[in-house]
Amino acid sequence: MATLEKTIANIEPLRLDPDGSIQRRLDSLTKPPGSLGELEAIAKRIASIKKILRPKLERKLIFTMAADHGVAGEGVSAYPREVTAQMVANFLAGGAAINVLARHVGADVVVVDCGVAAELPDHPSLVKAKVAPGTANIAAGPAMTRAQAVRSIEAGIRAFDGCARGQADVVGVGDMGIGNTTPSAAIASVLTGLAPEKVTGRGTGVEGAAYEKKIDVVRRALRVNRPSPDDPVDILAKVGGFEIGGIAGVCLAGAAAGVPVVVDGFISTAGAAIAAGLAPEAKGYLFASHVSVEIGHAALLGRLGLAPIFRLGMRLGEGTGAALAIGVMDAAVKILDQMATFGEAGVSEKDP
Repeated sequence: MATLEKTIANIEPLRLDPDGSIQRRLDSLTKPPGSLGELEAIAKRIASIKKILRPKLERKLIFTMAADHGVAGEGVSAYPREVTAQMVANFLAGGAAINVLARHVGADVVVVDCGVAAELPDHPSLVKAKVAPGTANIAAGPAMTRAQAVRSIEAGIRAFDGCARGQADVVGVGDMGIGNTTPSAAIASVLTGLAPEKVTGRGTGVEGAAYEKKIDVVRRALRVNRPSPDDPVDILAKVGGFEIGGIAGVCLAGAAAGVPVVVDGFISTAGAAIAAGLAPEAKGYLFASHVSVEIGHAALLGRLGLAPIFRLGMRLGEGTGAALAIGVMDAAVKILDQMATFGEAGVSEKDP
């Protein structure tokens, strides 16, 4: 708990362009003021986080947090539980979508084993931080103990401190865990107050009776566990996942270190929501990469007050949306840093 408390205490409220210098530079560039739209808003926020007028995002890192879920035994996923460990091996071999998109934007990928139900071999890109080999079945009782919930958050904090602090200009967070849209839906229901059927999507592709069963599993999890909406650790412990806790930890650690954190899809946003519940100031350091087709995702983004950078109908996870958004964010700060001003270019400004 000391690690978690210390991290939260080190998060400063974000001061957006406190002296107006960032906006003045944006307005001095060779374009009509505001003509690059959200790119300018992104650049301004990154410069404010970095406390530098012309920041650079040269060192990029994506954390893919992995864990298994006891609720997968309820048949809430179209894939067997073994796929979690198999996909981790794929990540480490460089063959997954996250690897392709990370390479595209020049980012490294680090996989964090927060609770995979298998022993994973050592690898330079693997952080072993297993809390337990998967959570318990949330439809029958708590996912984990409160102590394990704290440990999972602190696993994310330590992963950030070990791999990104002083080594990354921006980080993304993604997930891998068969069955994890179900705990994410439960978290979304608790935090938004929406009924389970309003926040539970089809995940890996469950349809028909299997989808109705998934909604019922979320209902049962909430009825059995009764997580407190005012206690983020209780929510995580009762209906969450170890990788969701790890994502929350990276969000908190990034905010404490003054590093932008790019949130991927539904599961990552559930982790970000836990982080924001623990430290509301952390929201200023979070960027929502996209809004997925999982119906609870938009509700959680609304709860956080985060607008997605793009909408592409994605629902893969892994950090894929975060990787693409990091490319957009890199472009935004390059505009702020590399574009000529009217004076430098010898271009006449608009008439008064």
